[in-house]
Amino acid sequence: MKLGLSCGFWGQGSRRDQDNLALVQRAEELGVDVVWASEAYGPDAATVLAWIGARTTRIGLGAGVFQVPGRSPAMTAMTAASLDALSQGRFRLGLGVSGPQVSEGWHGVPFGSPLGRTREYVDIVRSALERKTVRYDGRHFTLPLSEGPGKALRLNVAPTQGKVPVYLAAVGPKNLELAGEVADGWLGVFASPDYLHEQREAIHRGLSRREPAQTETSSGFELDVTVPVVADPDLSRAAQAVAPYAALYVGGMGSREHNFYNALAVRMGYGQAAARVQDLYLDQQWRAAAAAVPDEFVDQTSLLGDVTRLASRMQRYAAAGVTTLTLAPWGNDLEGRIASLETAVEAASQLPHGGA
Repeated sequence: MKLGLSCGFWGQGSRRDQDNLALVQRAEELGVDVVWASEAYGPDAATVLAWIGARTTRIGLGAGVFQVPGRSPAMTAMTAASLDALSQGRFRLGLGVSGPQVSEGWHGVPFGSPLGRTREYVDIVRSALERKTVRYDGRHFTLPLSEGPGKALRLNVAPTQGKVPVYLAAVGPKNLELAGEVADGWLGVFASPDYLHEQREAIHRGLSRREPAQTETSSGFELDVTVPVVADPDLSRAAQAVAPYAALYVGGMGSREHNFYNALAVRMGYGQAAARVQDLYLDQQWRAAAAAVPDEFVDQTSLLGDVTRLASRMQRYAAAGVTTLTLAPWGNDLEGRIASLETAVEAASQLPHGGA
């Protein structure tokens, strides 16, 4: 099992960006395999990854994720090929549909049929990255347009690594199946070792629809899950540090009717607590929402404790089939975040086959 790094949002020109860069550079020194950058409706991930790539030499650069409604498939292929070429083959392309609020409110793209749209999107991106002349006649995308002077074109830059791996961020069972069917890997959040078997079963259903039918092992399908890390032996204090993050997703990410993370918490057995957290968060009682997140839910989906406990938890993720455990180090300042990262890397080194 490899290790990854997630630093949260970047690109705001603040001290936080410099701290994130220092964390990435320390991760590279420690042998961490990849750093993932995300986007919402602020800094974009592509610019951030180019900035990181210019200041590192080895660590992988992952889009975790590019928003499907935010770019045309052709622009995503252009960006992926550029980042891969400039970084000498270090780029990994993660894609996600975002949610209805961002898709429709920010990008002006209807959220309906996210599965069908994503399937066609990945088809076009792969075709472009393989430097085929792109022609596509789908329900959601048509290239070139049938009316007008447009013509089918081919990407004029080749990715350095030959094939840019494509990951899908997925939470619900149908999205997980789609990831297994069309992607090279899955990007997961709020992943518990106790629940991963159900998520893997959904991915396997998608893999079985490939030709020929494949398994995660034979296809090299990657399971990359992101977990907060708090290297603090006081488990209650560690859980409270992560609770606001959990409350944001379970309570406020999406609408009351469309919140994939809330639905995941329900499937994991936290239905009553998930409803309470959502009610409080949507009522803008953010501190109360964080306090309503059960410590057990945070512990199940995070790495909390001293080095021995972190190693034990990591072993459970490895046994559940995770191929890359992406760490989101928590701390009151840069030193605290680096300490959590270093403790996690030390814990990984205690696993039977090492971690990073």
